[in-house]
Amino acid sequence: MAFEITQDLLSNVAQYIESKNNAALNQLFKEIHHADIAEILDELPFEEAVYIIRLLDSETTSEVLMDVDDDVREKILEQLTAKEIAEEIDELDTDDAADVISELSDKRKKAVMQEIEDEEHAKEIVELLRYSENSAGGLMAKELVKVNENWTISRCEKEMRVQAEEVTRVHSIYVIDDSGKLKGRLSLKDLLMASTKATIAEVYIPKVDFVNVTDEAEDVANIMRKYDLEAIPVVDELGVLVGRITIDDIVDVIKEEADKDYQLAAGITQDVEADDTIWELTRARLPWLFLGLLGGVGAASIMGFFEDAMVDNAILFMFTPLIAAMAGNVGVQSSAIIVQGLANDDVKGSIGNRLLKEISLAMVNGLALAILLFFFIFITEQDIKVATAISISLFVVIIVAGLIGTFIPLFLDKRGIDPAIATGPFITTSNDIFGILIYFGIAKMIIGF
Repeated sequence: MAFEITQDLLSNVAQYIESKNNAALNQLFKEIHHADIAEILDELPFEEAVYIIRLLDSETTSEVLMDVDDDVREKILEQLTAKEIAEEIDELDTDDAADVISELSDKRKKAVMQEIEDEEHAKEIVELLRYSENSAGGLMAKELVKVNENWTISRCEKEMRVQAEEVTRVHSIYVIDDSGKLKGRLSLKDLLMASTKATIAEVYIPKVDFVNVTDEAEDVANIMRKYDLEAIPVVDELGVLVGRITIDDIVDVIKEEADKDYQLAAGITQDVEADDTIWELTRARLPWLFLGLLGGVGAASIMGFFEDAMVDNAILFMFTPLIAAMAGNVGVQSSAIIVQGLANDDVKGSIGNRLLKEISLAMVNGLALAILLFFFIFITEQDIKVATAISISLFVVIIVAGLIGTFIPLFLDKRGIDPAIATGPFITTSNDIFGILIYFGIAKMIIGF
């Protein structure tokens, strides 16, 4: 059942804080999931959020900090001492701890690392900080359960109990050799069914999916999605098992990629949020708005060449917005399908085959729409030349727009550029210009102005 954060609840929290009724606050938050506590903190004034963070025990606080809004967490960390942050870090898995540490300035980072009591934990965090945040190494946690292939089942069970104390959730048991290289995985059922005197080498499963520390986060997400994995082991260049990535981290990656692609599709070039400053939002939006302005000027200039024709054939002017709109719509539809397919790794085959398919699709759609438009214009205007010119123009524009919407994201992807950039103003603007040019060019040939 979903937890509902009401105004009454927020009012009660504020009253407890004002009256310093810590017992009531502790009792309240003891019954609430840490994700819901984080949502409450996002709704509270900043000073009250900091008060609650300092009130909660370290284990709860560490979990809450990972769920609050990034901007709120950054402000909260600024209010905490290095020792207070280190206490929260001690309670976090290494991947989450590294994420928090990476948000601090170099000076604060060093001070916090010196305050961490668990030296092994601190070393593992430092190791993770060496990797790019968009790589498998930057996503992975060091906590996992691993067993040596030469151990007996009896020893394996003892070692697993010790290791499991440090792991929040055991998704898989990994098998390594004496040099630490990943050999396979161990089924819990096989472990329970085997003789205690048997060795792990006799029962483990050699087939196991894994990723390298240098693999891109998006590639890791695609692998885990494809094979429905809850966790995946990470190896270094020598094949040594160094960590694991769990599904919760991949969900964050997928969300971030979706947010970025959505913003690019809307013509926003930087990762921004609604609460960012006007200057940050302006820098993110203005480049594409400027492109749209250039596109509009370009379309207006093309129409200027046919100014005399529009005086004598005013009906052409009436259908100009329709042609431009259809070109933009078809282009965005085509590019959106391709970008989605590229993101999910579903686009197979050559660019030529994909373009041929899009031509066929555009011809079917274009023909249906052109026929409808022809009869509408012919009935209302009683001019077969005008009806033919506008209908053929629409047909050709739809085909060209479909090809542009398909080719550009495929081309960008081949060049290593995010194809999501092709689903927004870029496609719309280019198709507007080509659409207007094609429209008046065909109209001139048929009507003869």
